[in-house]
Amino acid sequence: MLMGEYQHSLDAKGRIFMPAKLRELLGDSFIITRGLDRCLFVYPPAEWQAIEQKFRALPVTRADARKFTRFFFSGAVDAELDKQGRVNIPAHLREYAHLEKDCVIIGVSNRVEIWSYDEWQKYYEESEESFAEIAETIVDFQL
Repeated sequence: MLMGEYQHSLDAKGRIFMPAKLRELLGDSFIITRGLDRCLFVYPPAEWQAIEQKFRALPVTRADARKFTRFFFSGAVDAELDKQGRVNIPAHLREYAHLEKDCVIIGVSNRVEIWSYDEWQKYYEESEESFAEIAETIVDFQL
Protein backbone atom coordinates (compact mmCIF):
# COMPACT_ATOMS: atom_id res chain seq x y z
CA MET A 1 0.00 0.00 0.00
CA LEU A 2 1.25 3.47 -0.91
CA MET A 3 1.17 5.89 2.03
CA GLY A 4 3.02 8.73 3.68
CA GLU A 5 3.80 12.39 3.03
CA TYR A 6 7.16 13.63 1.78
CA GLN A 7 8.52 17.03 0.80
CA HIS A 8 10.94 17.36 -2.11
CA SER A 9 11.91 19.99 -4.65
CA LEU A 10 11.91 19.99 -8.42
CA ASP A 11 15.33 20.60 -9.89
CA ALA A 12 16.01 22.96 -12.79
CA LYS A 13 15.36 20.15 -15.29
CA GLY A 14 11.91 19.31 -13.88
CA ARG A 15 13.02 16.20 -11.99
CA ILE A 16 11.86 15.23 -8.53
CA PHE A 17 13.20 12.63 -6.11
CA MET A 18 10.75 9.80 -5.48
CA PRO A 19 10.93 8.65 -1.83
CA ALA A 20 12.46 5.18 -1.38
CA LYS A 21 9.40 3.73 0.35
CA LEU A 22 7.21 4.73 -2.59
CA ARG A 23 9.78 3.60 -5.19
CA GLU A 24 9.69 0.09 -3.74
CA LEU A 25 5.98 -0.20 -4.49
CA LEU A 26 5.86 1.80 -7.72
CA GLY A 27 8.76 -0.01 -9.35
CA ASP A 28 11.24 1.51 -11.81
CA SER A 29 8.58 2.58 -14.30
CA PHE A 30 5.05 3.88 -13.81
CA ILE A 31 2.44 6.17 -15.33
CA ILE A 32 1.93 9.84 -14.43
CA THR A 33 -1.20 11.72 -15.44
CA ARG A 34 -3.36 14.68 -14.54
CA GLY A 35 -5.18 14.04 -11.31
CA LEU A 36 -8.03 15.78 -9.61
CA ASP A 37 -7.68 18.93 -7.48
CA ARG A 38 -4.65 20.13 -9.52
CA CYS A 39 -2.29 17.37 -8.49
CA LEU A 40 -0.67 14.57 -10.49
CA PHE A 41 -1.62 10.91 -10.11
CA VAL A 42 1.14 8.30 -10.32
CA TYR A 43 0.17 4.66 -10.86
CA PRO A 44 2.15 1.42 -10.85
CA PRO A 45 1.62 -0.49 -14.14
CA ALA A 46 -0.77 -3.12 -12.71
CA GLU A 47 -2.97 -0.45 -11.11
CA TRP A 48 -2.97 1.56 -14.36
CA GLN A 49 -4.15 -1.50 -16.28
CA ALA A 50 -7.03 -2.02 -13.83
CA ILE A 51 -8.07 1.62 -14.16
CA GLU A 52 -7.81 1.46 -17.94
CA GLN A 53 -10.22 -1.50 -17.94
CA LYS A 54 -12.74 0.52 -15.93
CA PHE A 55 -12.52 3.36 -18.43
CA ARG A 56 -13.09 0.92 -21.31
CA ALA A 57 -16.36 -0.09 -19.67
CA LEU A 58 -17.69 3.48 -19.71
CA PRO A 59 -20.26 4.16 -22.45
CA VAL A 60 -18.74 6.17 -25.27
CA THR A 61 -22.19 7.64 -25.89
CA ARG A 62 -22.00 9.67 -22.66
CA ALA A 63 -20.41 13.07 -23.12
CA ASP A 64 -19.13 13.26 -19.53
CA ALA A 65 -17.42 9.86 -19.88
CA ARG A 66 -15.73 10.96 -23.12
CA LYS A 67 -14.58 14.24 -21.57
CA PHE A 68 -13.11 12.67 -18.47
CA THR A 69 -11.45 9.84 -20.41
CA ARG A 70 -9.81 12.35 -22.77
CA PHE A 71 -8.65 14.51 -19.88
CA PHE A 72 -7.23 11.56 -17.96
CA PHE A 73 -5.47 9.71 -20.78
CA SER A 74 -4.25 12.64 -22.90
CA GLY A 75 -2.01 13.82 -20.08
CA ALA A 76 -0.62 10.38 -19.26
CA VAL A 77 3.07 9.57 -19.76
CA ASP A 78 5.25 6.55 -19.12
CA ALA A 79 7.88 7.55 -16.60
CA GLU A 80 11.06 5.92 -15.32
CA LEU A 81 13.34 6.56 -12.39
CA ASP A 82 16.91 7.55 -13.09
CA LYS A 83 19.84 6.06 -11.14
CA GLN A 84 19.42 8.66 -8.38
CA GLY A 85 15.73 7.82 -7.86
CA ARG A 86 14.42 10.91 -9.65
CA VAL A 87 11.63 11.12 -12.19
CA ASN A 88 11.28 13.77 -14.88
CA ILE A 89 7.90 15.51 -14.81
CA PRO A 90 7.00 16.73 -18.33
CA ALA A 91 6.28 20.44 -18.74
CA HIS A 92 2.56 20.00 -19.49
CA LEU A 93 2.07 18.12 -16.22
CA ARG A 94 4.17 20.59 -14.20
CA GLU A 95 2.05 23.40 -15.62
CA TYR A 96 -1.24 21.63 -14.86
CA ALA A 97 -0.28 20.96 -11.21
CA HIS A 98 1.45 24.34 -10.71
CA LEU A 99 4.71 22.58 -9.85
CA GLU A 100 7.56 25.07 -9.65
CA LYS A 101 9.97 24.25 -6.85
CA ASP A 102 8.68 22.91 -3.52
CA CYS A 103 6.45 19.85 -3.81
CA VAL A 104 4.66 17.33 -1.62
CA ILE A 105 4.48 13.67 -2.58
CA ILE A 106 1.83 11.58 -0.86
CA GLY A 107 0.93 7.92 -0.96
CA VAL A 108 -2.82 7.38 -1.33
CA SER A 109 -3.48 3.63 -1.16
CA ASN A 110 -3.23 2.58 -4.83
CA ARG A 111 -1.51 5.69 -6.21
CA VAL A 112 0.97 8.45 -5.45
CA GLU A 113 -0.01 12.09 -5.77
CA ILE A 114 2.41 14.94 -6.51
CA TRP A 115 1.31 18.38 -5.36
CA SER A 116 2.81 21.85 -5.39
CA TYR A 117 3.60 22.67 -1.77
CA ASP A 118 1.32 25.72 -1.79
CA GLU A 119 -1.61 23.87 -3.38
CA TRP A 120 -1.25 21.00 -0.88
CA GLN A 121 -1.18 23.38 2.09
CA LYS A 122 -4.30 25.16 0.87
CA TYR A 123 -6.11 21.88 0.15
CA TYR A 124 -5.07 20.35 3.47
CA GLU A 125 -6.21 23.34 5.51
CA GLU A 126 -9.58 23.48 3.74
CA SER A 127 -10.14 19.73 4.05
CA GLU A 128 -8.91 19.38 7.62
CA GLU A 129 -11.85 21.40 8.91
CA SER A 130 -14.37 18.98 7.40
CA PHE A 131 -12.43 15.72 7.91
CA ALA A 132 -14.70 14.40 10.67
CA GLU A 133 -17.81 15.44 8.76
CA ILE A 134 -16.64 13.68 5.60
CA ALA A 135 -15.79 10.54 7.57
CA GLU A 136 -19.32 10.40 8.95
CA THR A 137 -20.81 10.36 5.46
CA ILE A 138 -18.43 8.11 3.52
CA VAL A 139 -16.73 5.79 6.01
CA ASP A 140 -18.99 2.97 7.13
CA PHE A 141 -16.46 0.94 9.10
CA GLN A 142 -14.67 1.29 12.43
CA LEU A 143 -11.45 3.34 12.25
